[in-house]
Formats: sequence, structure tokens, C-alpha cells
Amino acid sequence: MTDLRDDARRAFRARFGHPPQGIWSAPGRVNLIGEHTDYNEGFVLPFAIDLRTLVAAAPRQDRVLRMASTFDDEDTVYLEVPLDALDELQELVAGGEASPLEWAAYPAGVAWALGRLGAGLDAATGVDLMFVSSVPVGAGLSSSAALECATALALDELWGLGFVRPELAQAGRMAENDFVGAPTGVMDQTASLLGAADAAVLLDCRSLETELVPLGLGDAGLEVLVIDTGVRHDHASGGYGERRASCEKAAVLLGVPALRDLGVTDLNRAEDKLSTETFHRLRHVVTENQRVLDAVDALRENDHAALGALLDASHASMRDDFEISTPELDLAVEVARENGALGARMTGGGFGGAAIALVPGDDVSRVTSAVDAAFAEHGYGAPEVFPVVPSPGAARDA
Repeated sequence: MTDLRDDARRAFRARFGHPPQGIWSAPGRVNLIGEHTDYNEGFVLPFAIDLRTLVAAAPRQDRVLRMASTFDDEDTVYLEVPLDALDELQELVAGGEASPLEWAAYPAGVAWALGRLGAGLDAATGVDLMFVSSVPVGAGLSSSAALECATALALDELWGLGFVRPELAQAGRMAENDFVGAPTGVMDQTASLLGAADAAVLLDCRSLETELVPLGLGDAGLEVLVIDTGVRHDHASGGYGERRASCEKAAVLLGVPALRDLGVTDLNRAEDKLSTETFHRLRHVVTENQRVLDAVDALRENDHAALGALLDASHASMRDDFEISTPELDLAVEVARENGALGARMTGGGFGGAAIALVPGDDVSRVTSAVDAAFAEHGYGAPEVFPVVPSPGAARDA
């Protein structure tokens, strides 16, 4: 964190000509289990990780947001927008009439969302924002939520809004759904804001109730290894939205508010009423919800072998029923298991990104080497393989 804080201070002063008033950060997340269950009002079990996005910020005398980052080689202010123009900008983005804002759409969307949630931005000042990050983009580790939550925490304090963290998570979700146009749930923002060391966050996506579930990885001599395939995805387009539409269609055809309301015992009835593809989508969500609850039980009993088996089953379901895996992800999972992992699965929305593996500490080097060799043998680009540590959520760092 020290190096990133120094980087944020230097970049802020270089761009804006004065020091920041503070530095806030929010982590990426790994979803341990529970994929595509969030927008179906089900259960998820993510944890915050030790890779973070920082924002150095200071208020301005006018009502202009200026946003810059060190994400790209060119030191460019990607967006400069008056607070009074946020509604207009949202309409342009939603209508596809604005030029791509890239990463800057997320913090702009958070400012807009805070206003929509009742922040009363008429008296708010402008803010200078400089972002630095160690969260890989597009790897399924929720770099977007880290960006949103760091922004939300900073603006909440600078503007004296007094929102509680679940409300800030909703601001991040609104930014992602209604400003950027990515049809995601609230899991990522909840993990980023409410995470804790050595714990996952069990989130009921209907009630929004949360519970910290101790992971006990250190005591068990286990690590979570991320295998970033380098295949990038985009939640604002393509297959993610199609999968969500299939789930909504299944719920309508079966007469339930959401797929959360179906259990494993309902699958036989559902199969007779749905097309093969729609049934497969539903079956993943229903069984994945049960796997989340079973994973919590396994963790409470310190049964990490059972947890590993649930990770394996989750990947098979995403590969075969939800059809969101890729050859690179399948290879990463297979090789990790063959070289000592208790279990492995792709994590994130799919169509690329990363897999995770639950690995005994003594086997981390073997898994890493084996995955590197397998990717080379198949002609894939070299993966990034690294451990992540369940870590605290968003905070003010300076």
C-alpha cells in the first residue's frame, strides 16, 4: 500500500498542481463460489483481496469533476464534467450517443448515482480525482467495483453525505447498471466495501443481509491461487446480458419472482416447461445457489476438502450448463487439480478472465509451473498466476 499511496500522491500533484486532501482505496474481489446467482436474488460468497484501487482526491472551488489515472501510458484526463451535466451525460451514454468513456464512466457514474440516491448535489463542490490500481482489468477480479467503491467512499466523505456502506454499494451497482450499462448485481461492491481479513462475505442478494464467514485458510495451510488467463471480457455487452435474459425468461415461464425461489427438487418440473438451453441456464443457477450454502456449511466445519469438491462442481456447471467458460479457463482448472489443488473453478462473469484454485501451500510452485507449461504447450499466451489474500474492505488510507 505504501508504494501505491506514494504513486497516487505524485500523480495527483503532477496532474492537478496541488496535493490531495486524502487517499481512499477499495479492493478487488474473488468470488469463492456463487456465479450468476446475484442478479437472480440468490446467494454469493466473495471475499475482498489484497489488490486495491486507490483514489487521491481533493475538493475544487467550482462544480467540476476532473478524473485522471495512471492506467494507461498517456497521462490524460479522460473526463472533465460539471456536476450539473451528469444527468445529461448519463442519458447520452445510455442512448449510445456519447463517445466511449472507458474507465472514467465508473467514477462519473458513482457521482451521478449518489445524487440519485438523495445526496443532494446542488451544494456539492467539484472534485479532482487521480486513480492508481493494482487490480488487473478484465480478469474477473472486479476492477470496476474497486474503482466504484474507492470513488464512493471518497465522495461520501468529501461531500459529507453520511451514507452507510450498503448504500455506497448500491451507488456502485447503479453506476454499473444504469450509467455504464453492465447488467451486474451488487455482489462485487458489497465484497469490496464489507470485506474483512481471512473471511468471505455471505450475501443474500434478495434481502441484502450479509454475514462474515471465516475462511481459516492460513490455519489449514491453504492458499487461493488466481490464474489470470489473459483472455479479456466485457460485461456491458455480449453473453453476460444474454445469460441474464435467459434467467429472467425462465422465472417468468415458471411463475416465480426470481430463480432464487426454485430449489433442486424443482428441476424435474422445470425441465418439462423450458427449452433445453433455458433449462440448462436455470439448472446452473439453482444448483449454484445450493453450492453456496453447502460451501458455508463446509467452512463452518473446517472441511476444506468438501469446499474443493464444490468448487469443482461449480466449474463443471458453468462450463456445461451456463456455457461461460473458455478453453483457457478449462485448462487452468484441469491442470491445477492434477497438480495438487483441492478444487478449482473459473471466477467472475465468464467468457475470459481468471480461474481460482484452492491449493496447499506446498503445492503452489508446482501448480504455477504446471499451468505455465500447459499454456505454452497449447499455444496460449502466458498466464499470470499469483496468490490472493482475503483482506479488509474499502478504507481511507491517508
